[in-house]
Amino acid sequence: MKKISLLLLFLILVNCKEDKGSEVKPQTGDNDHASLSYAEGFTIENHDGFKILEIKNPWPKSDKSYRYLLLSHEMASKIKLDKTSYDGVIITPIQKIVVTSTTHIPALELLNVENTLIGFPDTNYVSSEKTRALIEEGLVRELGKNESINTEVLLELRPELVIGFGIDGNNKTFDNIQKAGIPVIFNGDWVEKSPLAKAEWIKFFGVLYNKEKEADSIFKKIETDYLEAKKIAQNVTQSPTVLSGAMYKDIWYLPSGTSSEAILLKDANATYLWSETTDQGSLSLNFEVVFDKAKDAEIWISPSYYSSLEAIEKANPHYTKFKAFQNKAVYSFVNTTGKTGGVTYFEMGMARPDLVLKDLIKIAHPELLTDYEPHFFERLK
Repeated sequence: MKKISLLLLFLILVNCKEDKGSEVKPQTGDNDHASLSYAEGFTIENHDGFKILEIKNPWPKSDKSYRYLLLSHEMASKIKLDKTSYDGVIITPIQKIVVTSTTHIPALELLNVENTLIGFPDTNYVSSEKTRALIEEGLVRELGKNESINTEVLLELRPELVIGFGIDGNNKTFDNIQKAGIPVIFNGDWVEKSPLAKAEWIKFFGVLYNKEKEADSIFKKIETDYLEAKKIAQNVTQSPTVLSGAMYKDIWYLPSGTSSEAILLKDANATYLWSETTDQGSLSLNFEVVFDKAKDAEIWISPSYYSSLEAIEKANPHYTKFKAFQNKAVYSFVNTTGKTGGVTYFEMGMARPDLVLKDLIKIAHPELLTDYEPHFFERLK
């Protein structure tokens, strides 16, 4: 009888151990991908109890991909993690985050999670009133310069995740952060090919905060507004010619015809004079080539960082020979700034291409969108 009792006790203990140890490795069998209409730089796989976020080619000419396992707090306690299969394991929803570009801030605010931001490099560049208030209250710590983040302060903050961006993938600071056990995700929104593709990266933030439905809804509204504005502009028969950019030293840099800037001008029904070019990145031309083609352009958009016609003339008297300059049809976003001088367009423009498009339509076709007030661009004085 004693032997039978001991055997029963042994079986009970084994069963209890098996229940507690019912941890399993996440299986990547049947799954469905989150719906993405434009973005190509990331995918989201939805599995039973977890998600896999994949970041593809997050900087120009990159052939690298990164995979992250996303788990809820509940699933993290049940699943046996095979960390070698992923570039990071992230517990969602994120409670404490560090982002490194002002372009990341609008997504946090649109999803109403800006209060999870605890650190940012170069906080003076932040334009948003909501996030600036958090900075001024001391809730968002200054992390130094983007190219040399103060890792001592960052490690003291212990964020659950750092959102970075890479020019070529070589960043020792991010390597050290990851070695300290803090996941870093490269955000590649800026590499996307179209304005709506860049804006769709709000879904990337949505999955990190378990707010996929909210992100989908926000993007759908941006997309709808963008396409409706585009449709209004296409009904106009006149399409003004447009010059863009300015000289830096001896080179005039301006957008390629495949760039987001060129796409926005096309959708605004404006004739960008270099729309036929297919170069990757900016075009690099000399003054004579630009002047020969664009001396009679009706509109001059984004003349570098010049904030007035006087500043343009002082930089190079030859600029005054352009018809657009003579007619004072020069428009820029550099004068629209936040409290500490951060340019609003650099922060918000990528997340809200619908507003950028409406600004350009207002410039190219003043008779349209009669009640609309531009958010970013203004005519230089």
